[in-house]
Amino acid sequence: MFDHEKLKVYKKSLEFIAWHNNLDTEGKKRVAVFEQLNRASTSITLSLAEGNGKYTDKDRCRYFDIARGSALECAAALDVLVAMQIFSVKQVIEGKRMLHEIVSMIVGLIKSNSNRLHEPAENYGKDNFT
Repeated sequence: MFDHEKLKVYKKSLEFIAWHNNLDTEGKKRVAVFEQLNRASTSITLSLAEGNGKYTDKDRCRYFDIARGSALECAAALDVLVAMQIFSVKQVIEGKRMLHEIVSMIVGLIKSNSNRLHEPAENYGKDNFT
């Protein structure tokens, strides 16, 4: 088993791909947004795998941020499908729920891999030189 296969968010991204692949789209997949949805959903999974294999926090976070952006793009694609009246809000709500969870999990990965320096808020405005 590869390390990325142990990530819950990686598994969730595969579940999203399976979900949107099973949408009832008889003859509608010729719409360009479906192709973009396929690319973006695949990008989530591939970016998570590639990012998890990087050695530095900065590199990992870069790929995780790409995955997050792709998940947001998928959510927008679902909105476009609703706006085009190809699907109803009710039909895409499960996918949007899955994407919300995926984005939240990716943000958690980014935060846990960030080695940023933080200063406590109570130190702002105080003269630390005396």
